[in-house]
Amino acid sequence: MTSAPISSDPPLAGATAMRPEPVVATVPALGVLAFEGPDAAAFLHGQLSSDVGAMAPLEAAWSSYNSAKGRMLGSLLLWRARPDSLRAFVAADLAEPLRKRLSMFVLRSKVTIADLTPGGRCFGVAGTGARDAVRQALGAAPEPGHGAAVEDGFVVATADGRYLIHAADRIADETGHRLAAHARRVPAEHWDWLGIRAGVPLITLATQDLFVPQTANWDLVGGVNFRKGCYPGQEIIARMQYLGRLKERLLAFHVGAPPPAPATKLFAATFGDQACGTVVNAAPAPAGGSDLLAVVQWAALADPALCLGTPGGPALAPFALPYVVPSPAAPNRPKL
Repeated sequence: MTSAPISSDPPLAGATAMRPEPVVATVPALGVLAFEGPDAAAFLHGQLSSDVGAMAPLEAAWSSYNSAKGRMLGSLLLWRARPDSLRAFVAADLAEPLRKRLSMFVLRSKVTIADLTPGGRCFGVAGTGARDAVRQALGAAPEPGHGAAVEDGFVVATADGRYLIHAADRIADETGHRLAAHARRVPAEHWDWLGIRAGVPLITLATQDLFVPQTANWDLVGGVNFRKGCYPGQEIIARMQYLGRLKERLLAFHVGAPPPAPATKLFAATFGDQACGTVVNAAPAPAGGSDLLAVVQWAALADPALCLGTPGGPALAPFALPYVVPSPAAPNRPKL
């Protein structure tokens, strides 16, 4: 059955956007890479920060692709569809650059890498009843940390209970209508806000190559495995984990201003004109103002006037993330 294109997302309607019900949004900020071939898992195991080799079919996990200096070139939600087939949600503006860069290292490995972004559309579903809404709309709703194939696409459930769906262009409108029949439509910015509230950063072109995974809390959300073998940047990432002390971490803030662009700088009086932090993601808050994730130096938090954009910019108010962020005084050691 052919359906009319799904209508544009409604505006974020204040506090009503926080009602405890499932919501659905189109997510143009995300793209998808496909990895196929008998060496696909082994190839990615040697390139990414997570233990790809240990992933069972249908399992999903956060991961990162890093430079030789240990800085994040991309954040990925990786899904192993079959032993020889994997998919990865990445920032849309990084999908093709990452495909090109990873392709340089395929060499004799039996793996192909394709950018599915131009031929499909991403949707996000979250909130109370999200799993039931996805199941009713698509016929499958995996448990958190897993994925499932659906007609001309797939659905992946993050560990924090959000659902991401990728649908091929030919069925994307119909998929959107099916989801909207069981979940209230919200704008893409609301999905971005849910990611901020979950404390899961999305590395985009503007913030590429800026952060060691631990400073972006990638170790805290399960995106780094410290017991696997070598991968680009592994030596620096491991040295930071076992021998170093993190001077900065990803933290969450509210500001009474429009959302700042990724890579916007933060300032504190004690740092003068020198920036003390960097915005990673920001989105409008349903009740007004904006919420954001930023990598901030610990020393700046002692200053009561942390500012956005300029030394005299809008004041930032911190709020708690849904997981524990170790203090700089705590030993920086993973549980083995």
